[in-house]
Amino acid sequence: MVLAAGLGTRMRPLTDDRPKALVEVGGKALIDHMLDRLAAAGVETAVVNVHYFADRLEAHLAARQAKGLAPRIVISDERPLALETGGGVKHALPLLGDDPIWVANIDSVWIEHGGSAVDAVARAWDPARMDVCLMLASTTASLGFHDSGDVFLGGDGAVRFKVPGETAPLVYVGVHICKPAVVADGPEGPFSLLPIWKALAAEHRVHGVAPDGLWMHVGDPGAVAAAEARLARTGPA
Repeated sequence: MVLAAGLGTRMRPLTDDRPKALVEVGGKALIDHMLDRLAAAGVETAVVNVHYFADRLEAHLAARQAKGLAPRIVISDERPLALETGGGVKHALPLLGDDPIWVANIDSVWIEHGGSAVDAVARAWDPARMDVCLMLASTTASLGFHDSGDVFLGGDGAVRFKVPGETAPLVYVGVHICKPAVVADGPEGPFSLLPIWKALAAEHRVHGVAPDGLWMHVGDPGAVAAAEARLARTGPA
């Protein structure tokens, strides 16, 4: 599932006439950066939720499919109400099936150093030991994320979220694998994944992996410019 229903408030004025998913970085829409990564890793179908400028996003995705580009797109319609990260995934469960799913934001662009970052998360996934597996990056290998980090990673790969006052070495970069049950019991309407993750992490059911590369969080116009400058120096994402 690709989460693309946000209002993109911090991205204005670039989102005055389009959803954040269609803001371009290096000549490519943010959602295409993510869909191309998933397709390269073998993802055959992507459920995309839509809300803000939904018609325009659907038209873009239809044009992408008309070109024969993978993955196949299925729309999860949130036009009446944007449901946040957890609510969006729960709303789409009838489209996603019962197997573990990828969930990806559209505001991360990265440059890989070596192998596929998506493949690295897939290799780390072990449903017997975890309910969620997060793609992480070092704060020193990322741009535009929290300087104080999000999480610590134990020797067994289990994630611990920082508490107030701590500085953590790793940030979540917007891609994870989870079991559908993680959101199935969530409330009706909008809700965030983060409180669920924190509860599961206390039971050592959230793991993570930090592939080698450079991650860029593209959340506002300044971050777009910074990401494009870095891509111009180091090559395409």
